[in-house]
Amino acid sequence: MNLRLIKLTKEYREELCKMIDEWKEDQTKNHTNGSPWTIFRNDPRDIDCYLAELEHKDAADGFVPDSVFFLLDEDRDRLIGAVNIRQRLNDHLLKEGGHIGDGIRPSERRKGYGTEMIRLALLECRKLGIDRVLMVCDKDNVASAKTIIKNGGMLENEFVNPAGVIEQRYWIDLGG
Repeated sequence: MNLRLIKLTKEYREELCKMIDEWKEDQTKNHTNGSPWTIFRNDPRDIDCYLAELEHKDAADGFVPDSVFFLLDEDRDRLIGAVNIRQRLNDHLLKEGGHIGDGIRPSERRKGYGTEMIRLALLECRKLGIDRVLMVCDKDNVASAKTIIKNGGMLENEFVNPAGVIEQRYWIDLGG
């Protein structure tokens, strides 16, 4: 595997569209979640708008500054997944969202990519000066929990969110 996190550029428009379409079809068929939410906010076919709106540069309207990276399999020139790193936590993110939102495209799941993407994302967190990372996942999302634990996640607690879903909160100490 020759994987790396990249900032999205226009050259990946077609590949991005394929990934988003695959993901949306899976969400419709299998009712899977849409994480990271930020990559679904805008239409990737309008790549200029998509790129301009992908990240939040400032804290406004309940959002915090964030960074979005895509996991690229360089050998196949294929986007495998995406990760959204929130550079700080507000009250909502401290309870429910955490520092990292992530997802692997459906056809590439259960191949170890999630674990590697989070490992790479934690390196980016270090660069951003984040020493302790909060990750949150639904209790029934066993794959996400395993990925978090493999990257050093320690379960702090569980809670029931407003939709009635049990969520788990994990902390990863980056030893900063």
